[in-house]
Amino acid sequence: MENEALTEDSSPKNSGKKWILWLVIALVIFASFKFLPVDEWIEVIKEWIDSLGPWGPIAYILIYTVAAVFLLPGAALTPVAGFLFGLGWGTLWTIIASNLGANAAFLVGRYFARDFVSRKIEGNEKFSAIDSAVGREGWKMVGLTRLSPIFPFVLLNYAYGLTKVKWSHYSLATLIGMLPGTVMYVYIGYLPTLAGGDSKQDTAKIVVSILFFLGTVAATIFITRLATKTLKKRADLDS
Repeated sequence: MENEALTEDSSPKNSGKKWILWLVIALVIFASFKFLPVDEWIEVIKEWIDSLGPWGPIAYILIYTVAAVFLLPGAALTPVAGFLFGLGWGTLWTIIASNLGANAAFLVGRYFARDFVSRKIEGNEKFSAIDSAVGREGWKMVGLTRLSPIFPFVLLNYAYGLTKVKWSHYSLATLIGMLPGTVMYVYIGYLPTLAGGDSKQDTAKIVVSILFFLGTVAATIFITRLATKTLKKRADLDS
């Protein structure tokens, strides 16, 4: 029963559809913004962000952290960082924000909201499939579930608070496990800036950037599929 929960959502067909959908969305964003005055819009928004000084990134980090604590999906906020801060800084601010949110939710779940979290995950076959393995392999399971898209990110933050995994192990595995997805989602948000940039921008630079994005997507797909297969094998062993 446990490994069936993993198999159902982790089949190559279902995973492939999810990634194809994200790729299509990214390409649609890039194409549509290419024919709109996005450079003017971006300039206005960035001027406002710049006017906030250091409070701009701080505000983003705080909003992201609060969203994670209140079970709101961070995937919607991650591309915003690429749009507002660019690829490099956007990735950095998101890494900080997502890890603060994940750790805050973990601690709340462990020390302040155990009953609430227990009710939320009660009967959740996906979490039951890995719960028994966490006590034995701790950080490895945390990292694998962060890499696999079949587990809800915000719910896992709280759910791991109920397990025996050490906070330090959880924190480090979460940091590493979320990196591939973070880079990809930030890059999606960065695409409008790339598409709406200076018309005299070197075409080769744009092509290289797109190829880098596609490479990031391909690498993320490979990593997540590998993680999902590993999770399934461990669920089979436990069953």
